[in-house]
Amino acid sequence: MLEQFIFLFEQYPIVYLGALFAFGALIGSFLNVVIYRLPVMMQREWRSECLEFLEQPPAAEEEPFNLSIPRSRCGNCGNQISALQNVPIISYLLLGGKCAACKTKISAQYPLVELFTALVSVVVGWHFGVSLQALAALLLSWCLIAASGIDIGHKLLPDNITLPLLWLGILLSVFDVFVNLQDSVLGVMVGYMSLWTVFMLFKLITGKEGMGYGDFKLLAMLGAWLGWQSLFVVILTSSLVGAIVGIIMIIMKKTGRETQIPFGPYLAAAGWMTLLWGDQVMGFYGNLLQF
Repeated sequence: MLEQFIFLFEQYPIVYLGALFAFGALIGSFLNVVIYRLPVMMQREWRSECLEFLEQPPAAEEEPFNLSIPRSRCGNCGNQISALQNVPIISYLLLGGKCAACKTKISAQYPLVELFTALVSVVVGWHFGVSLQALAALLLSWCLIAASGIDIGHKLLPDNITLPLLWLGILLSVFDVFVNLQDSVLGVMVGYMSLWTVFMLFKLITGKEGMGYGDFKLLAMLGAWLGWQSLFVVILTSSLVGAIVGIIMIIMKKTGRETQIPFGPYLAAAGWMTLLWGDQVMGFYGNLLQF
């Protein structure tokens, strides 16, 4: 069966890309759940651990809450969302962006994440074709989207996402999927230590913390996938994009100079671009520096 699908996708790229778009939209719907629920799950776990450390009685038993329980429901009226009301992108459009029961407006985040994930999946499939690289890059892309969404909303990069991906990147390097094992392990060390060093220097000079430890782990994870040689491109690209966006937001008075801006999404975007077009990006910087 698997061989038949591979043959079909190789012979008919439009079927392959169409399947990736549909499946990517479904994954995007799940990522919305992860973006919303994982921080809540972590907060509950932290609260329980704090009470245990302080030798305090546990909090009153709460309703089970994880990535599958309870079923999705309207945040305003509590109406459970049926399967037909949860079809990625299409249901949002048919419902006019409102709850079927109480007509409360539904956040545009949900269809946007679904559409964005679908498009990213198509780009990855187009770039890598039908291959193990495509499968691995899809998984990385989806996890980066989830991590970025959580960082934007909570300024938090969960270890539940970054650390398993770090080990997966090293495992893939054993088979030279993207880079070799030596470059991958060095990428982990260089990625973590480079941002940690910047963090410590900034703290010593200003007395403030310029970034979180999650950023160190995210760059270390990207180093495992891309190798240490690509980290300069990732750091430079993410810093440039972050600076430009920050300046624009200040000019538009959306934020102030003291406002904390999550750096994770810029690292994630730069890492994803480097995975697909690292040589071209490096060539662009090389030509730029010649002028």
